[in-house]
Amino acid sequence: MHLLQLLFRAGPAILLLAFCLQFRTNKAEEDTRKVLSMEVQMPRKAAPNEEISVTVRVQTELRECMVIQCSLLSRNPMEGPFNYVYTACLCDSNPRTFYWDFRVNSKYRALTHIIDKEDICPFKAVVPNGPKYFYMVKNITVS
Repeated sequence: MHLLQLLFRAGPAILLLAFCLQFRTNKAEEDTRKVLSMEVQMPRKAAPNEEISVTVRVQTELRECMVIQCSLLSRNPMEGPFNYVYTACLCDSNPRTFYWDFRVNSKYRALTHIIDKEDICPFKAVVPNGPKYFYMVKNITVS
């Protein structure tokens, strides 16, 4: 009986209501957006010194734009008349796709790095909290 009287008092009833509402209405964890997602397309097999094409598609679910650098890395030196690093503005409505054609010689890693650089995006770019590097490793069997 004493417990029921305690519940009808204003103070404990408000605390109990706030406690229940906090568990029912906290949707911050449910509304998480991916900072970056990458999709890498390259062949699984290639002959030594065969020219292959690699495509990296990068997108975000954040509402703000950010400046990214996307690069293709290898343990062995890569030869070619082009730059293996792209810098671009990435927004949720505009996923970016990068292309490379080169002669294969080892395992490759696609790396996307969020950087703080001005005059790349038409709007103010943000640097989100959390990890700044995202990568995918793809193996190519060279035989």
